Amino acid sequence: MFFGLQCGIFSGHNNNNQRRAALSIKLLKSTLTVGGMTLLSRIFGLLRDITLATVFGVSGATDAFLIAFKIPNFMRRLFAEGAFSVAFVPVFSEYKEKRSREALRDLVDHVAGTLGSVLLLITVLGSLASPLLVYLFAPGFWDEPIRFQLTADMLRITFSYLFFIALVALAGGILNSYHKFALPAFTPVILNLCLIAAAIWLSPLFEIPLMALAWGVAAAGLLQLLLQFPWLLKLKLLPIPRLRRRHEGVSKILRLMLPAVIGSSVAQINLLLDTVIASFLMVGSVTWLYYSDRMLEFPLGVLGIAIATVILPALSQQHANESHDSFNATLDWALKLVMLIALPACIGLLILAGPILATLFQHGDFSANDAYMASLSLMAYVLGLPAFIMIKVLAPGYYSRQDTKTPVKIAITAMISNMALNILFVVPLVMLQYQAPHVGLALATSSSGYINAVLLYRGLRRAGVYQPLPGWRQMMIKTLFALITMSVLVFYLTPGLEIWTWLTVLERVLFLGGIITLAAAVYLAILWFSGVKPKRLKRR
Repeated sequence: MFFGLQCGIFSGHNNNNQRRAALSIKLLKSTLTVGGMTLLSRIFGLLRDITLATVFGVSGATDAFLIAFKIPNFMRRLFAEGAFSVAFVPVFSEYKEKRSREALRDLVDHVAGTLGSVLLLITVLGSLASPLLVYLFAPGFWDEPIRFQLTADMLRITFSYLFFIALVALAGGILNSYHKFALPAFTPVILNLCLIAAAIWLSPLFEIPLMALAWGVAAAGLLQLLLQFPWLLKLKLLPIPRLRRRHEGVSKILRLMLPAVIGSSVAQINLLLDTVIASFLMVGSVTWLYYSDRMLEFPLGVLGIAIATVILPALSQQHANESHDSFNATLDWALKLVMLIALPACIGLLILAGPILATLFQHGDFSANDAYMASLSLMAYVLGLPAFIMIKVLAPGYYSRQDTKTPVKIAITAMISNMALNILFVVPLVMLQYQAPHVGLALATSSSGYINAVLLYRGLRRAGVYQPLPGWRQMMIKTLFALITMSVLVFYLTPGLEIWTWLTVLERVLFLGGIITLAAAVYLAILWFSGVKPKRLKRR
């Protein structure tokens, strides 16, 4: 599929075409690897969510677990996969390209020692202060002592996940820098398998069944870390944690991390604000937003995170080697790939939000009303999908050059905008007694995403870091025609949500699968006949 969509992406003088094509094919293969593994992870993630929805449904207790899981998960994305990864990979790549093997090992050992020590302290403090964290993340639970206490008890168990998964991010950064993308992308499957097993087999053993999920999260973190060890041993880079007060590389990473904490986490802060406000809304709002966000994470992970994972080491290496043309070509390739795939994903999810949620989750205790309410917020989230993926691609353009200050300024602007938009969208819906005020939260998040993406793009252009290569206008005309045709077809074939409620599970799956398959075939066929063909890519 990706090969078919790449035709026409690179054009220009013949001298550059072969070099750009070779670069694009190399990146494409890596993206396919990461995307394939991420797709597998997302499939198991869907199975996990289907299992949780079927076994536990929507209740105050499920809201409690989701908050207890969201807090360490938020910090993971904030510090581990966010600020740490974008600071560590460029410095590691610089050492890899310009320093000796001994210096590289020394860097890994001291980063592991520093990171492990800080994480251990944070984990202990977080577990002890779990009631305070619950109050900060979900203040609406304070008026319900049972739900508040349950959330705090589960958080004490799930908080250890942060310690393990941050070290997993360290291992993943090392492996990605050596172009070994498969294992880090596969690792999240372990979490999904652990939660499925906990829901099915472990939960009946607990007085409060949902407590089993908390232990499943903790076990998953440990297993994910252990899975990295054999591969690090092959590279002879398995860390032996060491501490030195002023290690040059560690100090540089910490300096880059400090502003990157804000710059790489604006989306997570926005989601946190959504959770805080949702805790004051009707029971179920947190869960509806959770399932909406999970569906959004599917295309965002398969495409956005896959491309970002691949291009960050590539851009860091190109910057270290002062390969400015290759740097620009890599960004251009990634942005064009985003447009070709993010736009049809956005439109498809927008039209099929209700049928998808009904097909996947409307079983057991997850009712038709839950599917409908979650579909409303999903449609609002999906409107921002192109922006969210653009952010994933544009941010490495800064971090790979070890520029973490500019994204901070942009992130602050986007975050303040999100706060204002939350009030602007949610308050009127509450005052008008609209049945789904949580939709305003999702819509505000999408709007702030576009503000973030536009400012990142404008910053790269003004700094002269990125200049669009030829071929954009031709590509967008072909894409627009294919999108319009696909949209009309999907809208015409998709019946109202009440029809899906009457269908059996098998009928839903077959009907939905047929619509998606036909829509994808039409979209790709139009691109094919308009000149987007794999053999043309190979020729270039």
